[in-house]
Amino acid sequence: MKRPFLRLAGALTLALLLGGDALAQRSCAAMDVLDQQIASDPQRALRLQQIEQFTQQYAVQSPDGSARAVVTIPVVFHVVYRTAAENISDAQIQAQVAQLNADFARLNSDAGNTPSAFTGVAANTQIQFCLAQRDPNGNATNGIVRKSTTVTSWSTNDAVKYTAQGGDNAWPASSYLNIWSCNLGSGLLGYAQFPGGTAATDGVVLLYSSIGSLSAPGTSAPYNYGRTATHEVGHWLNLRHIWGDATCGSDLVNDTPTHNTANYGCPTYPHLSTCSGAPVEMTMNYMDYTDDGCMNMFSAGQSTRMNALFATGGARVGLTTSLGCTPPTPGSCGTPTGLAASGITTSGATLSWAGVSGATSYNLQYKLSTATTWTTLNTASTSAALTGLAAGTAYNAQVQAVCSGGSSTYASPITFTTTSTSTGCTDTYESNNSSGTAKTIAVNTNIQALIGTSTDVDWFKFTNTSAAPKIKVTLTNLPFDYDMRLYRGTSTLLGTSQNGGTTSEQLISNTTTVTTYYVRVYGYGGAFSTTQCYTLRASTQSANWREMGVPEEVIEPAGGLLNLFPNPAADKVTAEYMAGAEGIVNIDVVDLTGRVVVQRQQTVAAGPNLFGVGLNGMPSGMYLLRITEGDQQSLLRFMVQQ
Repeated sequence: MKRPFLRLAGALTLALLLGGDALAQRSCAAMDVLDQQIASDPQRALRLQQIEQFTQQYAVQSPDGSARAVVTIPVVFHVVYRTAAENISDAQIQAQVAQLNADFARLNSDAGNTPSAFTGVAANTQIQFCLAQRDPNGNATNGIVRKSTTVTSWSTNDAVKYTAQGGDNAWPASSYLNIWSCNLGSGLLGYAQFPGGTAATDGVVLLYSSIGSLSAPGTSAPYNYGRTATHEVGHWLNLRHIWGDATCGSDLVNDTPTHNTANYGCPTYPHLSTCSGAPVEMTMNYMDYTDDGCMNMFSAGQSTRMNALFATGGARVGLTTSLGCTPPTPGSCGTPTGLAASGITTSGATLSWAGVSGATSYNLQYKLSTATTWTTLNTASTSAALTGLAAGTAYNAQVQAVCSGGSSTYASPITFTTTSTSTGCTDTYESNNSSGTAKTIAVNTNIQALIGTSTDVDWFKFTNTSAAPKIKVTLTNLPFDYDMRLYRGTSTLLGTSQNGGTTSEQLISNTTTVTTYYVRVYGYGGAFSTTQCYTLRASTQSANWREMGVPEEVIEPAGGLLNLFPNPAADKVTAEYMAGAEGIVNIDVVDLTGRVVVQRQQTVAAGPNLFGVGLNGMPSGMYLLRITEGDQQSLLRFMVQQ
């Protein structure tokens, strides 16, 4: 999570007095970052809630921590540098990994500084780390990627995680912990992404001068012993700040005392909380804000919380089977990438992939998507033409490389669908089952495509212009009950059209925003046809689109939660909601741990609605109001102030 430092005059003066590498107090905007993710992805709060429910269940059912198997996490360091100082050495990175291992195993040399009152709960988490020895393609690596950049400093906008923005792309989050080392601006030490976020941004970002260990410190004293990494990896493994980011708040762990708020520097022990019961605060916990040299422990409850991620069904369970810590066998192959289908006809397709260094041949497998056995072809080429396929049928394909030392693993399978002969329907857009594989379509042009299986969805994208910004999308000639959604970008939902049966669908956005828009077409309840296409048309014009019964000034977004007031609220908040249809919506008030604190239903009329939501004497803090209408969710943040 982000830990931007205070920029008050006194803090800056202290930094100047201590020298150029000295930093002021720690401060963290973890919940603000989470709010931003929820705002850009309405499902983020739901995923967070599901992870929390799983964690609490695991805490009840898990055995004693000492019985857990050790989990070793492959780590890749992306060193993004502009100056020689920012291009930290391999030795400094190795020292940091050693400090992580010591801290998480409670083998840190300063473990003896833990007060006797807390030694009984101080824990070996059974979590360890290794610098990756095998990259995502199966090739040997030292786990360090170096990338020269012209960027002077970085912020928390995740730009450092993208090659196109001067940073470096993440390795697969299901197999590696990505750590970016860079020059963070505005006094930032680092930030991490909680489980359940976007894979492309998953990992930890660290100020390069904070990287080090007790024996090989960095230069950002007093935050130079590698505990910034320990703290941020704790967040990445689902730990909250020990004070729960609220006065006398909860960190969702039972064996840590309630803290008033963050502690700084090196508080004299015992440091008493003024919260109920006046407990002694665990200021030496890695999830507090004390100096690096004054942190020395995780608790058993925190260990349980982290290990829940690696249980069957846990959010980071994929790391337990990663081969990242295992060096490749000499002469073995990397896994092919870029497998794609082209030239799809009623009876054939051409499959191609990127070549792998050292490969002598490739094994291509394909099968009906409903089958369990594969047909295998061996070829020395990086493409193969398949023939004799059934028309209007979905197929899976995968490929592996063969080298002198053995074969690689198979690349993740792809799905493609042959075209149909019965109606002249030709679908040339597969595979487009995700926003990342959305196919570009021309505006003001009819296109035909196929929902070929019960799990098939089609994504398309188009761009409006300043001369013709107004958008209308229609879905017609439906063989079964199909629905569609319109997005600005890949995450901002503008509207959902879900008429019953084969009634055509239509969405209008009289927008002035010129950008790329995405359309998602899917079968209701798994409806599909292997023989009949639908027709999709994205139209743009300069004037507002009109439809029967709808005023010319269509509100954007076309539906959803538009406003909350008053904000801050005390006993009641009033919601302004634009309903897509008459019916009942579900209303939840969710705290920032993902816990539902108010749950009710509300009858709404199609169009604008205004209704109040009682807050039942909830304590002061930040909350989310979530309204669910069908399969569409709307969220807005508000403050309770008692």
